[in-house]
Amino acid sequence: MRHYAARADDNQPEIIRALREIGCSVQPLSAVGRGVPDLLVGFGGTNYLLEIKNREGNSPAQQKLTDRQVEWHGGWRGSVRVVYSPQEAVQAVTEK
Repeated sequence: MRHYAARADDNQPEIIRALREIGCSVQPLSAVGRGVPDLLVGFGGTNYLLEIKNREGNSPAQQKLTDRQVEWHGGWRGSVRVVYSPQEAVQAVTEK
């Protein structure tokens, strides 16, 4: 099996900034790799897992989950959301 270096999406810093501005605690997980979501976010006493994708400048294939991400998400028994922008990230943790 080939191993690829995990890397953060270009929009990750602005998403982290937006989440922290509304009072979230944010732990980047993108360096873990192996399909694990990019961010662990705490807000209002709840933990959220967010997978960041970037639509800007990326092909449709790059905007989709990788095979490893699909496998990880499919096996996870909790909630994980895919977000593409700071607004979607904020909405993911604030909507009830």
